[in-house]
Amino acid sequence: MESTAYPGIYRHFKGGKYLVLFVSTGVEDGEKIVVYTSLYEPHCGTISHRTLKNFLEEVDRPELNYKGPRFRYLGPA
Repeated sequence: MESTAYPGIYRHFKGGKYLVLFVSTGVEDGEKIVVYTSLYEPHCGTISHRTLKNFLEEVDRPELNYKGPRFRYLGPA
């Protein structure tokens, strides 16, 4: 499993594409945070963030017939 996220384009397991801008480090706790923006309408340009651990985790969604990474790296922007 990956240990970090890199700037570039990712696909969420539900299909949306996102551009990871950078990984930030929390000042108080040192936790890594992934900052990204959506690349699909109607949310295009919306800035979001989630913990690196959450960004990289595997999800198991039997109702969607999916088990795998939450985000899959597609390539550089």
